[in-house]
Amino acid sequence: MLGEFKKFIARGNVMDLAVGVIIGGAFSLIVKSLTADVIMPVAGSILGGLDFSNYFLPLSSDVTALTLDAAKEQGAVLAYGNFFTVVLNFLILAWIIFLMVRMVNKLREKDEIKQVAPRATPADIVLLTEIRDLLAKN
Repeated sequence: MLGEFKKFIARGNVMDLAVGVIIGGAFSLIVKSLTADVIMPVAGSILGGLDFSNYFLPLSSDVTALTLDAAKEQGAVLAYGNFFTVVLNFLILAWIIFLMVRMVNKLREKDEIKQVAPRATPADIVLLTEIRDLLAKN
């Protein structure tokens, strides 16, 4: 069983997947920072200084706080502003991955066209082939 596990791990697909997961995790942090530190503050300033991270609905009458963290300590809240930020993170990440896949697909198409395109046979090779065929007939 240990040998079978080593064979499984050594396969290229598993290693590619592991690298993809690690890079994806790091990339997710970049997108999260982009959204939280760049996009949401700009969107908030355009919409009159709104801070989406503190948008919530109290689900209990005990919740009187004005910030999300303080409200969570007081009771249950529906943090729709945080949800909006997470959805925006996802959409940005999905868009970037779409653009990356699109770029890779275009590169692959160009490579396939280069491989499929037949090369013209040089004139001297054509001439030598004709001579060979004539000699073979005689």
